[in-house]
Amino acid sequence: MQFIDIGGVTLHFAHKPSVGGRHIVFINSLGTDFRIWNGVVDAFTGSISTLLYDKRGHGLSDDGATPYSIEDHVDDLVGLVDRLGIREVVLCGLSVGGLVALGFQARRPDMVKGIILCDTAHKIGTADGWNARIATVEKNGIASIADGILKLWFTPAFHDGREADLAGCRNMLVRQSVAGYAGTCAALRDADYTEVAKGISVPTLCVVGDQDGSTPPDLVRTTADLIPDARFEIIENAGHIPCIEQPAALIELIRDFLAELPSGERHHG
Repeated sequence: MQFIDIGGVTLHFAHKPSVGGRHIVFINSLGTDFRIWNGVVDAFTGSISTLLYDKRGHGLSDDGATPYSIEDHVDDLVGLVDRLGIREVVLCGLSVGGLVALGFQARRPDMVKGIILCDTAHKIGTADGWNARIATVEKNGIASIADGILKLWFTPAFHDGREADLAGCRNMLVRQSVAGYAGTCAALRDADYTEVAKGISVPTLCVVGDQDGSTPPDLVRTTADLIPDARFEIIENAGHIPCIEQPAALIELIRDFLAELPSGERHHG
């Protein structure tokens, strides 16, 4: 396990350097830790450097001061990549991780060579919806909403055929910090990256599961439409977390996207 202190917040991360300076950075969704990428990241080990980390308030990372803004999460990631000496990144963010990716690109456009936005949007949900969720988890815990969340995360086929995987994902969700979960809900509530999306000038791939209940395909498509020349792809038989439900399909899309990018720097500075 790897840990680092960024601005007084200890972050849990996994860094696997490879030849060349470019990295693909995976940023996880609300209520998850970086293990959601396990079925995807191994496909790239050895061919491109990879970085995974638990956002503040998630997994083994500190909570820090709550509530958060997306910019707080951006601060953490900027600090992490700088401390690791990373100079070029392709960002792959899922749900709130996509907003973190957009925020990072706005902050450090010199570093970002491509963006993969998975099951996310320039603006997600409504203030009333997020406030209601915050109030519920603070009063009754994450377990009180877990069954409803899992219906948004995964297709009926996943629920019916992969019971052990579903149970494991439920454990991951309910064991997150209530403060961290609610704090990130507040960040989502307050985030609007519409103008940032319009200004993106690097290659961008927008991906969504065809049965995503959190950020449906039509919403993700509106975000792709904001981003100049963005590519939009739907993954069949997937809900909100295709990296768990359909990792092979996501791997193929990421591989194709990376292959089309200009080659990166070949050495560390």
